Amino acid sequence: MHVFIGGAYNGKTAYVTQLLEEQKVALINGVIPQVAPACDALIIKNLEHWLIKQNLEEDEVIVKNIMASLKILEESCQLYIIVTDMGRGVVPMEKQTRLLRDTCGRLYQALFAEAKQVDRIWYGIAERIK
Repeated sequence: MHVFIGGAYNGKTAYVTQLLEEQKVALINGVIPQVAPACDALIIKNLEHWLIKQNLEEDEVIVKNIMASLKILEESCQLYIIVTDMGRGVVPMEKQTRLLRDTCGRLYQALFAEAKQVDRIWYGIAERIK
């Protein structure tokens, strides 16, 4: 698994698709598929959009289930995860937005721990952090 993180509209998707332009790529937006599509590389992005629809009070269960699903998908193809940096130390006023930020933080920690590589994308420029 290779994870890419960066702020909104920082060029993450363009960077990853260019990196994989020689491969058969499937791009999934805002959902975790139950079955991997036929491809060499599977890009999953905008997990935070999917998280918004979950009961974020149970974030440990959510993170555990996501990680289990990703491990199954990784058996079929190379996995590339694109996530948006949600925090930067700003604590949102609304409870649901705080829960989303917290769940993303816990999910990203799990993703980074499992990933073979992690890159931060800053306006189209990659910086390897793992």
